Amino acid sequence: MTDLLRELKQRLRKEASSRRAQQPDPDRVSRDILERLAALPEWGRATTVMFYVDVRHEVRTRWFFESVWSQGRRLVVPYCEQGQLGLFRLERLDELSPGTMGVLEPKPLLRELDDRGVEPAELDLIVIPGVAFDREGHRLGYGMGYYDKFLHRIRSDTMKLGVCFESQLFAEIPVLPHDIVMDAVVTERAVYRAS
Repeated sequence: MTDLLRELKQRLRKEASSRRAQQPDPDRVSRDILERLAALPEWGRATTVMFYVDVRHEVRTRWFFESVWSQGRRLVVPYCEQGQLGLFRLERLDELSPGTMGVLEPKPLLRELDDRGVEPAELDLIVIPGVAFDREGHRLGYGMGYYDKFLHRIRSDTMKLGVCFESQLFAEIPVLPHDIVMDAVVTERAVYRAS
């Protein structure tokens, strides 16, 4: 990556993080975003869904987990291990504890249970965080590359949904050839589908 591109990404991260931190009423707006997501036809067809567990100023996801379980869907959450994302089938919120960078992750002992691990190919739909997005589905992450590496391991028909506050949208996100485009980005105002 060129120094110019790296600098541009850092400027966008800083601006988007500032906007996100100033989001009015993030709990209510997060509900609007996930209710819009749950109205998508792809959600209706999905049986195994992956959600990030929100931290700091991200779109809140945890409140929605009870709804996922009540609909009989398998809820999968990620955790960081040796620079990669592992996948865990979550059954209760108390199975989580602070892990990498303070993010709630499955407790280490539970990850060892044979029936709780999930393979990337099992996922029907993934809800993906980001610092910033554009309306074409391009995503700017935190710069660690966890999701970039992970998304190369899923099925080609797995639905990739970025979620963010409308204030995190930019006219254009710089991308590299290996970057994976979201199928759609969901905000409190609209669903922006990649062209």
